[in-house]
Amino acid sequence: MARKETVEKIVDGDTIETSVRKRPVRIEGIDTPEKGQRGYSEAKQALGKLLKGEKVTVTPVATDEYGRTVAKVKLGNTLVCNLMKKYQKK
Repeated sequence: MARKETVEKIVDGDTIETSVRKRPVRIEGIDTPEKGQRGYSEAKQALGKLLKGEKVTVTPVATDEYGRTVAKVKLGNTLVCNLMKKYQKK
C-alpha cells in the first residue's frame, strides 16, 4: 500500500529513512556504490539534495535479506530511481 512519508535521513545513494518506518527503505530500481567504493559520496549527496525533508510516496514491493523494505519511491510523479540513474554502479 502506497503512502506519503517524509524523508528524515539519507543512508546512502539508494537507501533512506522516513519518519514513519523503524527500518530503512531500499529504493527499488537503483544500486549505487557502497561506502568505500568510488562514487559513494556523490550518490549519497545527490539523493540528499533530492529527498532530504521531502514528502515521497513509498510503495513497498519486497523485503531484502537485511529486513529492509524495498520500495518504489516517488517524488511527485517521478520515480526516484530514474532521477538517480547516473549514480548507478558500473
